[in-house]
Amino acid sequence: MPGQYRITTNRHGYGGSLMVDSMARVMTWNIWWRFGPHWRDRQPGIRETLTRFRPDVVALQEVWAGDGTTQAHELADALGMHAVFAAPSYPPAPKHPDVVDWTDIDLGIAVLSRWPILDEVALVMPARHRSWDPVALVVRVDHPAGPLPIVAACLDYGTPYTDDRIAQGAFVADLATDPRFDGPCPVMLMGDLNAAVDSPVLRPVRDVLTDAWSAGNGPVDAVTLPSTHPSAPLEAGPELIDQRIDHIFFRPGREDQQILVEEVRLAGEPTEGIHPSDHKAVVADLRWRG
Repeated sequence: MPGQYRITTNRHGYGGSLMVDSMARVMTWNIWWRFGPHWRDRQPGIRETLTRFRPDVVALQEVWAGDGTTQAHELADALGMHAVFAAPSYPPAPKHPDVVDWTDIDLGIAVLSRWPILDEVALVMPARHRSWDPVALVVRVDHPAGPLPIVAACLDYGTPYTDDRIAQGAFVADLATDPRFDGPCPVMLMGDLNAAVDSPVLRPVRDVLTDAWSAGNGPVDAVTLPSTHPSAPLEAGPELIDQRIDHIFFRPGREDQQILVEEVRLAGEPTEGIHPSDHKAVVADLRWRG
């Protein structure tokens, strides 16, 4: 999407006042850690997808970290972006003495931004049934119009623990509606929320935020965790498989702010026959004024 602004005239045309619209292309993508066969072979496809779509801000889930670096920072270096990483997240990083590529490697979430990152904080989400403390990542990036707040998260995938999942949905909804994020830009909630948009898990989110996919007239039958993937986690069950469980939600930063979702699409098709992830990415182009 070219540029960060669009100049428009009012309805009187010539002689009318000029109005400046602010814009951002945002993306969320679960990039599958080091799971699946030949994880190294998937990395060029991840970079190629990000290069092709050129998002301004990306929320990433299942991001690896270790050996003094993170997958997010390596992607940021390759793409000329800024990165921040936080852990732990879902699922727990597997341990196996015979798998060298898993040794001392963490699993977390991250945000990439074409603009500098103003500040960041990782906040522990409610998780009564887990032995670790999963975090949500709250970041403000330096959009030309002003600070752009991003809440990035990956919610619990365990459907027997739906009490935690609902509590986490309420937690991230509360983060995204914090008045300290009111300002010149929309507030974004992005991530693998491990729930379909009409799930009770996301009711606290739907009550206060707008689903960008629906607002952008995305197909109602869109799927981000397809059973057709060669390594699809079919054991996840029908609540997650063949559902749209990766989401971009938003709210206005100001009462009079008008937000238009110009286009939404899925990304992450195979590159040279290799799937970059078992999830599809969600991309949304937003324009706003006020």
